[in-house]
Amino acid sequence: MKVLVFLLVLGNLLFYAFSVGYLGHPDNPDADRVGQQIVPERLRIVSRGEAPAAPAQPKQEPAPAPVHEGEAAKPEAAPEPENQTEASKEAVVEKVGAPVCVAWRQLTPAEADKVAAMMGKRFAEFKLSRKAMAAEGNGWWVYIPSLPGKAEADKKAGELRDLGVSDFFVVQEGPSRHAISLGIFSAEKGAADRLAELKAKGVRSAVFGPRPSKETVVALQVRGPAAQKAAVIAAVADAVQKTDALACK
Repeated sequence: MKVLVFLLVLGNLLFYAFSVGYLGHPDNPDADRVGQQIVPERLRIVSRGEAPAAPAQPKQEPAPAPVHEGEAAKPEAAPEPENQTEASKEAVVEKVGAPVCVAWRQLTPAEADKVAAMMGKRFAEFKLSRKAMAAEGNGWWVYIPSLPGKAEADKKAGELRDLGVSDFFVVQEGPSRHAISLGIFSAEKGAADRLAELKAKGVRSAVFGPRPSKETVVALQVRGPAAQKAAVIAAVADAVQKTDALACK
């Protein structure tokens, strides 16, 4: 037992002497450096014989221009919205500059001539159009609207006879020339009943409305810049005392 203890003590003393170099060193002085390295896998090579790049300098904002005494600083112009494309700008300009249309109904020929002369002198930018029609009289009228000519009116009259309708006549003159009258009534209900009767017989093109008189009236339309719309309406009202201006297309 004593021998075993002696051998253990002797072995420890020899290992200590070898580790501290009492028993000599290996031929290669770097041989024992591998054992002295600490976590070598974490080492990272940053360059191979090259100087490291200089750190980037922060970008400097240009100094504002000096403002002289008594001179106010000019505000920066606000940037336009990025979502406002060229197409949207053109659409806005087109909408603002779009022409307007204003109409007057039931003008006498003399009033229409007066308005036309006034528009030519004061509002030359406006384009004027006129249409003559029969004035509305008393009562109600059931009729087939004016046909293109006498031949078409005679053909339509023959179709009415074939459907069993005989109480009608073809208008020969005036604004309603070549229309076919199917009845004149003092009340709207009588005209509506007559129209229903004709529809039951197969007459599809008949309508009813206020009875026209023999007098002729004129409908005027003017089309031009929207900026002058109010001025045009006021000028017409002053010229012919007509305030019933209507919008049109």
